[in-house]
Amino acid sequence: MKHLFNKALTLCVASLLVAPQFAMAQRNFDAIEIEATQVADNIYMLTGSGGNIGVIIGEDGTFIIDDQFAPLTEKITAKIAELTDKPVEFVMNTHWHGDHTGGNENFGKAGALIVAHDNVRERMHARQLEEAIENADASAALPVVTFARDVTFHINGETVHAFHVEEAHTDGDAIIHFKNANVMHLGDTFFAGRFPYIDLDSGGTVDGMISSANRVLSLANDETKIIPGHGPLSKPADLKKYRDVLMKVRAKVIIMVREDKTLEEVMAANPTEGYDDWGTGFINSERFITILYNDLSKQ
Repeated sequence: MKHLFNKALTLCVASLLVAPQFAMAQRNFDAIEIEATQVADNIYMLTGSGGNIGVIIGEDGTFIIDDQFAPLTEKITAKIAELTDKPVEFVMNTHWHGDHTGGNENFGKAGALIVAHDNVRERMHARQLEEAIENADASAALPVVTFARDVTFHINGETVHAFHVEEAHTDGDAIIHFKNANVMHLGDTFFAGRFPYIDLDSGGTVDGMISSANRVLSLANDETKIIPGHGPLSKPADLKKYRDVLMKVRAKVIIMVREDKTLEEVMAANPTEGYDDWGTGFINSERFITILYNDLSKQ
């Protein structure tokens, strides 16, 4: 039973988050509107369908973080054009999933330099080989510049520091810190007000998610603004609550794992009790418990 449920979960999540072409086939993007929220003087958060996009504008050019799905590129570009007449010069990917990198090929062909952690390029390239993509232009979707630990950009009067956090949502996650503006983009290491998807098959772990949140909180203060991978613009207090929820549910699950409880027994114990509203998104309570059980069972 555990194996069948886990397999179904893996297939479902992979189809929606990892394989953008499948997701695009299942969605009508015509009705999607791209909305812009000003975060700081020259920094914005764009929402639409997929991961939240970070944007910094200025005379040096436009720098964006993630780019959602390919069919939305024209709408994303149009929204950016309302903010600035400067082209997109850089695209930073927070990780490799298709709802954050689906627009890479379009922006790459338009001249943007795509940057990501080493593992992002490796996983995206492996995915292309697995799907036997014959279109040579698909290489435009791959990051051109990669880094192992961190990289810093000095652009538009801002110091933009991107650093790797290990084994969190995936094994290639990057946190982007706009140091002068006191703004941070956390990618999918932070699902604001909801249970996260942790991609175990891509090296993700709940312990890494908790460590990532702790690292960000150590850099933040009460005035820090946080762009999550999914969900509304947030504050450190929101991230702290999210971290605490992960820790509390993890603590309950690992006790039962050490007692050799089955997945069904863990489900019956309802370790997410009190956080029902956190399971109303893509990852409901049952899926989240399954992810934690499979992750912690390996330890």
